[in-house]
Amino acid sequence: MVAVKEDNPERVLVSVVAGSESDEPVYNKALKVLSSEEIPHELKILSAHRNPDKLDEYIDSSEALVFIAVAGLSAALPGVIASKTDKPVIGVPVNAKLGGLDALLSIVQMPPGVPVACVGIDRGDNAAHLAIRILNLLNK
Repeated sequence: MVAVKEDNPERVLVSVVAGSESDEPVYNKALKVLSSEEIPHELKILSAHRNPDKLDEYIDSSEALVFIAVAGLSAALPGVIASKTDKPVIGVPVNAKLGGLDALLSIVQMPPGVPVACVGIDRGDNAAHLAIRILNLLNK
């Protein structure tokens, strides 16, 4: 369990953002881990391609300390989020086509200055575990 010292227990610490509701089996893995470890979190369905303005507004207003971005196909979502925040972003490639390789390569091939951590294909659970480890660093 994470021992993040937070003055506001209602504050969302981890934001899980998915590009589509079809990514539910993957983002549910992250939500399950975060819930079981009692990490305050929220889920947003916002596509980098279909909802760019809403995504920008959300990133600007979010108080989350870590973002988990779940995306398939061209998987621009993690990189777009990372380009608009200085908070850690964890990308989760989804096996939608080509065995998820297209999404994996889209997430790991970021330009300099736009860092995105990436977990394995469909591993929303590992993304949540990594987010918890990042939060634990805040207490060191």
